[in-house]
Amino acid sequence: MISKIVFATNNINKTKEVSSLLSGQYEVLNLKDIGCTTDIPETADTFAGNAGLKSRFVVENFNLDCFGDDSGLEVEALNNEPGIYSARYAGERGDEANLALVLQKMQGQQNRAARFITVISLIRNGEEFLFEGVINGTLRESPTGENGFGYDPIFQPDGYQETFAEMDMEQKNKISHRAIAMRKLIAFLKEQAV
Repeated sequence: MISKIVFATNNINKTKEVSSLLSGQYEVLNLKDIGCTTDIPETADTFAGNAGLKSRFVVENFNLDCFGDDSGLEVEALNNEPGIYSARYAGERGDEANLALVLQKMQGQQNRAARFITVISLIRNGEEFLFEGVINGTLRESPTGENGFGYDPIFQPDGYQETFAEMDMEQKNKISHRAIAMRKLIAFLKEQAV
């Protein structure tokens, strides 16, 4: 019998991607699938803390095993800002405003080092497991590329000539911070299913 596991997200594309990776072993449900309409607050001061808030909310309110994730951009010259505030760095205005604020703060900066981080919190049978993915890179001075979202148009991963936004989804998904963390989670789940 295939076990059910909840991914604490409303992102259909993320759900499909994980479902295909775990097919035959787990049925992956998202928040909509379980009838969760609550906007789960992200009030912790770490990526792991925010990911844990999401997974714990589902476990406590729906009694289902769950994993949640939190991601963000850390810029060395900005004391690792925007960090956990990446999605709302410029307030409630969205991706373009966040990206513009980072570029504004980086004007004249020689140190362009940055990294993307994802932490996944999985809660199974009441126990929490954490999986982290990190990719280092540099920030461009202006956006390039039409793909991706958030800070993708200015983030150039180390060892590549393109920004995340210049890569197609398949290429980005092979190397991204989220992909690294997700591979660790999937390996763990497959090991547990044996």
